[in-house]
Amino acid sequence: MTAPDNIQPSDTSEWGRVKNATKSVTDYDAHAAQAHSVAVAPLGTPDNPNSAIFTLANFVTLCRFGLTVAFLYLFVNHADRSLALTLYAVAAVTDFLDGWIARTTQSVSWLGKIMDPIMDRFLLFTGVLGLVARGDVPTWIAWFVLGRDAVLLVGSIALQHFRRRPVDVAFIGKVTTALLMVGFCFCLLDQPQIDGLGLVSASWLPVLNQQGGALGLLFVYAGIICSTYTAILYYLQGIHIAIQSKRAAR
Repeated sequence: MTAPDNIQPSDTSEWGRVKNATKSVTDYDAHAAQAHSVAVAPLGTPDNPNSAIFTLANFVTLCRFGLTVAFLYLFVNHADRSLALTLYAVAAVTDFLDGWIARTTQSVSWLGKIMDPIMDRFLLFTGVLGLVARGDVPTWIAWFVLGRDAVLLVGSIALQHFRRRPVDVAFIGKVTTALLMVGFCFCLLDQPQIDGLGLVSASWLPVLNQQGGALGLLFVYAGIICSTYTAILYYLQGIHIAIQSKRAAR
């Protein structure tokens, strides 16, 4: 089913416009289908989220935030490393748990769809910041991860002028996230340690140069390469959409 392209919000208040804009960015098709009363999927499924707030899935998502903050505090302050990593691991598991609960109990909500990607990025950023604060990874990696998401956010906002529906998530984007998460987890464990490969002389590429480090850095480097490719791919798709939109408007 293809939802209509024009959404007329039923709530015209300022808060109503904010809610509608947020839903549109989060899942345009589901929002448009609900706005035009043409949603055919059962309420509480990914294609037809409900407006519930106090659900088990949302509670699990909120717990991920608390666990992540607790991890960062313990990790940066050189507290019990094993406890900090346990909290981070549990937080990472909830990334899959909340979605599974929401789908199996048919309690997918708009709040959950909005919070989940935000908490995912927060979990990733927190891991990076913790590693940088401890000196386990080069600072430029944190700037790259933050900058890449900022660039994509700017691009998605610009694309709204030409098409409300965001660019579809590419498979390589999922591979990127998986590589970064695995790499950061290995770096957080600080095991296994490997000798420098001596492939480059750049001081800012530990493990690839003569300096040893955590094996996870190799996964992080692979994730950065895939991340760069993904960003270029998304921007090319956005440019194509903009060109097609301008042609159609003539």
